[in-house]
Amino acid sequence: QVQLVESGGGLVQPGGSLGLSCKASGRVFSLSGMGWYRQIVGAQREFVASITRSGRADYADSVKGRFTISRDNAKNTVYLQMNSLKPEDTAVYLCSADEGPLGMDYWGKGTLVSVSS
Repeated sequence: QVQLVESGGGLVQPGGSLGLSCKASGRVFSLSGMGWYRQIVGAQREFVASITRSGRADYADSVKGRFTISRDNAKNTVYLQMNSLKPEDTAVYLCSADEGPLGMDYWGKGTLVSVSS
């Protein structure tokens, strides 16, 4: 089993920046990809960004150029740096991790990001 714990959410003004962290614990040696999703009430979970163990990153079009995902394998932690935040970025941000295409998927409980003036 793998446990994921997010931190770093909060309230920020439009145009501001915020950084999120997600630390994995447990059977971390089995982890392959890690990433971030976001969800607002009444809507489907939306992909934000992902990163492979080797550092290849992928982003949703809506956050390209504004968000940066990174990963520290030694610390079993994935980060999301969010710049130029917009009100539409307001959501609960959830950390995800997987054990490859044939393995388990894991989710954190989420951290709330609110972008408002």
